[in-house]
Amino acid sequence: MNDALMDRLHRFLTREDNESLLGTPATDEQIAAAEKLLGISLEKDYIRFIKSFGGAYAGLSVHAFSNGSSIGRESIIELTLSFREDFKGTPLGELLAQSAVFSMDGAGNPILLDPEGRVLLGNHETGEFEVIAESFAVLIEENFTEW
Repeated sequence: MNDALMDRLHRFLTREDNESLLGTPATDEQIAAAEKLLGISLEKDYIRFIKSFGGAYAGLSVHAFSNGSSIGRESIIELTLSFREDFKGTPLGELLAQSAVFSMDGAGNPILLDPEGRVLLGNHETGEFEVIAESFAVLIEENFTEW
């Protein structure tokens, strides 16, 4: 994620009227524990984001460990484990076993980072998934706008 985008996010999220959109920055210990528990390595731009902003809004809700009050309480661990259980034994379940769910769309479908660093949208009705961005950084660049 480039520095210009990080600066835009910082200016937006630290405005007084946006305090409910900003979480508590993630620690190295939280990240290491999540990676160990989930059996994956988190993507570097996602890590940079959550170490700066915690679970925060960036055009979509990005869940971490301590989220802004408008984001929802679910951590990346809770989201990932819940969706892994829901889709166990399906093609999406196989993908989720190697991925991290960091958000959901408006219909309750998981948005995840796969082992290749791509962002995928799963469909809870069909069990299928589609690539919606080639990386976390691209997803944020394409979705984040200040208001």
